[in-house]
Amino acid sequence: MIPEIAKTKGQVEAEISEAIIKFEKEYMGRGPDEAKTHMIDDMIVIRLQRVLTPAEQQLATSDGDAKGRSLIKQVRTELLEKARPLLEAMLWDITGRKIRSMHTDISTATGERIIVFTLDSVQCGSS
Repeated sequence: MIPEIAKTKGQVEAEISEAIIKFEKEYMGRGPDEAKTHMIDDMIVIRLQRVLTPAEQQLATSDGDAKGRSLIKQVRTELLEKARPLLEAMLWDITGRKIRSMHTDISTATGERIIVFTLDSVQCGSS
């Protein structure tokens, strides 16, 4: 039996970015043009660029008040919260750690989204 080779931090970050892009395409209907993941201590910070659909872009710029922008933020946040079990399973498979909390925001001006996960401090299989 060949022993499992530990992944580098960069490999884990790249794997998370790829998984988030796939999730966004399959679950949200459109993936970002770019994703960058950073693991910092017990946090995973993911920056997604150009995530808005053409319809969302139109809604974000079509009204003088902030109603359209607010609706986009509310819908995107709610969709991500509903998908949290999928995201937790995905990150568990990649990192071997449970998600403690999830935070997100989206800029309707730039189409950029930030997702931050905090992790339990103990890795799967550790004592």
